[in-house]
Amino acid sequence: MRAILYLLLASTLAVGPAGAMARDGVPTNWHNVASDADRDRLRNIRQAWTDALAKARGAGNTKAIAAQGVLFDPDVALDNAKPPAGDYHCRVFKLGAKGAGNSDFVAYPTFRCRVAIDGALPRLSKLAGSQRPTGQLFDDGRYRQIFLGTLELGDERSALEYGRDAGRDMAGTVERIGPRRWRLTLPYPHFESVLDVIELVPAR
Repeated sequence: MRAILYLLLASTLAVGPAGAMARDGVPTNWHNVASDADRDRLRNIRQAWTDALAKARGAGNTKAIAAQGVLFDPDVALDNAKPPAGDYHCRVFKLGAKGAGNSDFVAYPTFRCRVAIDGALPRLSKLAGSQRPTGQLFDDGRYRQIFLGTLELGDERSALEYGRDAGRDMAGTVERIGPRRWRLTLPYPHFESVLDVIELVPAR
C-alpha cells in the first residue's frame, strides 16, 4: 500500500530546475527554483548597485546616469510590479566593468522585448541583439518580481533551460518605476559588467 501511495504522489509532482518540486510540474515559488549561486546574486543586489554605480560615476558618467532619472535609483519601486503581457521597447545599460577591456557605462539602442504568458508564469524575453536574456517571472510581493532565466547568444535559435548551464543562468528583479515604465535589474551577470539594467516601456 505504501508503494502505491508513493507512486500516486510521484505522478502529481514534478521536479523542476534546481530540484524544485511543484504540483503539475509548474514551479511557482522562486526560492525552490533558483540555484545557490543565483540566490547569492539576488541576496547581494544592493551591493551590486553600489559597486556598479560607483564605477560608472568614477569613470565620468555622472551626467549620463542622472539623465535616466529613476532608472538608476535602486530605492524606487512602485506597487503592481508585474508587467502586463505584450511587446516592449527595451534599452540595455551595463554598469561597472568586470575586466580591463570593458567600459564602466554602456548604453545600447532600443531593442524589442516581450512579456508572454508561458503556462502558469509570464516569460520575459529580449527578442533581438547579440545577448538575449529570456526567463520566467515569479511573484515576490507587491514591489518586485523575480526573474530566473538564461542568456541566448548570437545566432542561437533557442535558449537553454534554466539550470542546465550555470554560465548562462541569469537572476534579477523586475520593478515598476513609473506609470508605464519597468526595469529588469541583473546583478553580477557572467559577462562584461557588474550590473545590467534593462528599461521596459510598453510598445503601445
